[in-house]
Amino acid sequence: MDKELKNNLEILLEEVAKEFNLKVYSLNLLTNQNPIIIKIIIKKTNEEDITIEDCSRFNNPASAVIENSNLLKCSYVLEISSQGVSDELTSERDFKTFKGFPVNVELNQKNSRIKLLNGLLYEKSKDYLAINIKGKIKKIPFNEVLKISLCTRQD
Repeated sequence: MDKELKNNLEILLEEVAKEFNLKVYSLNLLTNQNPIIIKIIIKKTNEEDITIEDCSRFNNPASAVIENSNLLKCSYVLEISSQGVSDELTSERDFKTFKGFPVNVELNQKNSRIKLLNGLLYEKSKDYLAINIKGKIKKIPFNEVLKISLCTRQD
């Protein structure tokens, strides 16, 4: 029942989302809660950031389509949000935004014992990533980098 309900809700909500140039990134039903919680994470179709206004504008039409569908016969709480910021840095925008932030850099170095570096994001070029490790700038060729992630503090 829950899977069928979720699929039906997702179909209805996708139609509403299209009207606002949004898409439903994920939909979760927390049926173990009383009242049930419907968590919807939305994304813009043009990949721009979601604002609180986007969530607010989507809320009433989403609520109306759920009510009019008669799929739920109980009370519920509707939560609409964005997916938030990913810890992994991938785009040029990420590197500009998080310059100076602490990062973990996973390395792909076959003959090295060092598999992870931790420092402050300093610079990204087309050939290398530079991080500040205790005041020293270390340039790492991109062919040696597996993953770059934000971290909460320097270890």
